Amino acid sequence: MRTIWITGASSGIGEACAYRYAASGHRLILTSSSREKLENVAERCRREGAADVRVLPYDLGEPDGIKLLSREAWDAFGGIDILFCNAGISQRTRVEDTPLPMVRKIMEVNFFAPVALAEAVLPLMIDNGGGRIAVTTSIAGRFGFPFRCAYSASKHALYGFFETLRAENQNNGISVTMVCPGRVRTAISLNALDKGGEKHGVMDPGQDRGLSPEKAASIIVRAIEKRKNEVLVGRAELLMVYVKRFFPDLCAKLAGRIKAV
Repeated sequence: MRTIWITGASSGIGEACAYRYAASGHRLILTSSSREKLENVAERCRREGAADVRVLPYDLGEPDGIKLLSREAWDAFGGIDILFCNAGISQRTRVEDTPLPMVRKIMEVNFFAPVALAEAVLPLMIDNGGGRIAVTTSIAGRFGFPFRCAYSASKHALYGFFETLRAENQNNGISVTMVCPGRVRTAISLNALDKGGEKHGVMDPGQDRGLSPEKAASIIVRAIEKRKNEVLVGRAELLMVYVKRFFPDLCAKLAGRIKAV
């Protein structure tokens, strides 16, 4: 029985992973900005077989309380075996329509919050003999993606930080799994920031045809269990990751043709 802390646990990939872990009888700590939604997820996790569930609502766009939140999560069950930094926010704006405050907001949630969580939990994990950290990135973190300038930048940044964390802690019992989804059928496009910082409120057609959160969770949990360095989650769109690796000029041309909204 392990203790798993999942951020962004009230919907989508985080919610589906919570149910997956619950069915295996683990202890769960669930975080998102909505207490009501978390309580609903927690109740189902209990029905699915979770050994215990704690709800820790928090807005990860507020950096000042993250250290205290991390301490509370660690103390909930006397340790954390798996930290899954999954919470994130996206956008649907061109570069010229993306003001700097929006860029900072997206970076705060998508990059600085996972960094702060990891920096708070990592020393405790090391002292406890090791642990696992998983981080949700995106194929938009592997190449520039139209209408996602800040989102793509935040996901690129995650690779730099967490791959370094892994390299520095190979002898400390710490594994890092970069979770790289393509199109998964979640509410991320509905909640994405549009012009003026309002919710986009539209389900992207490609995303609507994407992998189900349940299927994604099956792939992700298996990868974390196997301590994989990275797991790609999606369908044909994942080919772009390999196009970028082997044919970067072609990738640049194809990226401009993506129907991003």
